[in-house]
Amino acid sequence: MARLLIIEDDPALAEMLALHFEEQGLDIETALDCDAGLRACRGARPDLVLLDQQLPDGAGIELLPQLLQCDNEPAVIMMTGKHDLELAIEAIKLGAADFIHKPIDTDLLQAAADKALARRESRGEPCPPPHLPERDLIGRSAAMLEVSKQIALAAGSDANVLVHGESGTGKEVVARLIHQHSHRPGPFVPLNCAAIVDTLLESELFGHEKGAFTGAERQKKGKFELAEGGTLFLDEIGEMTPGLQAKLLRALQERVIERVGGSEQIAVDVRIIAATHQDLFALAEAGRFREDLAYRLDVIHIELPPLRERREDIPLLAQALLGRIAVRAGACPPPLSSEVLDRLQGYDWPGNVRELENTLTQALVRARNGAILPEHLALGTHGTGHPPPEVAAAPPLQSLDQVEAEYIQRVLDYTGGHKGRSCDILGISRPALDRKIRKYGLRLPDRNTSRRYD
Repeated sequence: MARLLIIEDDPALAEMLALHFEEQGLDIETALDCDAGLRACRGARPDLVLLDQQLPDGAGIELLPQLLQCDNEPAVIMMTGKHDLELAIEAIKLGAADFIHKPIDTDLLQAAADKALARRESRGEPCPPPHLPERDLIGRSAAMLEVSKQIALAAGSDANVLVHGESGTGKEVVARLIHQHSHRPGPFVPLNCAAIVDTLLESELFGHEKGAFTGAERQKKGKFELAEGGTLFLDEIGEMTPGLQAKLLRALQERVIERVGGSEQIAVDVRIIAATHQDLFALAEAGRFREDLAYRLDVIHIELPPLRERREDIPLLAQALLGRIAVRAGACPPPLSSEVLDRLQGYDWPGNVRELENTLTQALVRARNGAILPEHLALGTHGTGHPPPEVAAAPPLQSLDQVEAEYIQRVLDYTGGHKGRSCDILGISRPALDRKIRKYGLRLPDRNTSRRYD
C-alpha cells in the first residue's frame, strides 16, 4: 500500500484530501506545518507528499529539498493558491513531480498523483526535471505554467517534440529552452521549412556533394550534420513537400542521411523539435502530410496558447518586451499606464507576441522619448467589444509602401538620422536602409537639432 503525506495548514482541506485518497487505498499521514511535515516524512517514509506552499512556519518551496532527501525519496506535488510562473519553475527545478493550483481539482490532483507514483515505481527513484530559467518564458497564467512543466519534462528526454501554436506565439523560444536545458552538448540549429524553396530545402537539410547540381561548387554539410549531438529545430514543418517528408522519415528511423548527389550513409545523432501552426494529422487526412512522420515527430506535444487566451500575462509581457526594445534603441523604457495596459489587454492580438512587440516598437517611436499614450498604439479592430474611438475614426487605409515609408521616417527622426541605430530598430541591414531611403525619398533629420546617439 502506497503511503501519502499531506502537509497542509487548512484542516478542512487536509481532511478532504485525506478522505479522497483513503478511498483510493492509500495510507495517509497529515501535518499542519513545515516542522511536523519534515518529522512525518522522516518517520512515516511516504511514497508521495502533497505540499502546500504557504505554511505557518515557512514556505513549502524551502521545505521541498529536505523532503526529497528523506530516506524513502518521495515524489512531491506542490499546491498553491497563486498562479506564479516563477514559483512553478523553481519547484520543477528543485525536483517537484508536479505543481497544482487551488482550489484543488481532485481529478487533476488524482491524475498527477497516479503519474508521480507510477513514475516512481517504474524508475525506482525520482528523476527531477532539468533546470529552467526565469527569463524568456514570460507569463504567470495557468496556461504558461503548464507550458513550463512540459518544457521541463521535454528537456529531460531525447524524444522528438512537436510545438504547436499560432504564428507569433514563441515556438522557437520554447525549442531553444528545451535544448538549452537538455543534456545534449551539441548546437541548436534552426531551419524554417517555409522560407526555403523546395529545390534547396533538401540540400539545406542533408547537405550536398560537389557537382551534385548546378552551382554546387564544393561539398556542403546540411543541418543534420551541423546539429550533430544537439537539436535540429524544424519550423513550419507542415510546409514540407511529400517527397522530402519521406527522406526525413527515413533519417529519423535509421538515424542516417545521404547528402544530395552522394551515396555515403552518414550516421547522425540529432534530436528533432518541430513546430507548426497547422494540425499535422488533419493534413495527413487530407493527403498533404505523412501520418507516420506525424507520429514520429509528435512524441512529446507542447501546445502554446495564443495571447488572447492568456490576457493576464500581457502587462508583464508588454513591460518586458518594451525594456528589450528600448535597450536596442539606446533609450530608457517608459512605464505603461493603466489605460495603455487596458487597451493592450482588450485587443485580441491575431499576431500574438510578435504583433505585440511590433506594436510597442511603433509606440515607442511615436512617443518621441515621452510617455506612451493610448493614441500611440496602432491597434486594429480585433478587440473585445467596439474599437477605440481613434481607431474607429482612422483615415483611409494606406498602401504597404506608404506605411513602410512613414514608419522608416519616424525611426530616422527618432534616432536623429543615426543609420546604425535605425537599422537595429528596423531589423534591416545598412544597404537595405539606404535603398529604402532612396526609394521613398526620405529625409535625414538635422543632427544638430535632433536627438543624437554617440
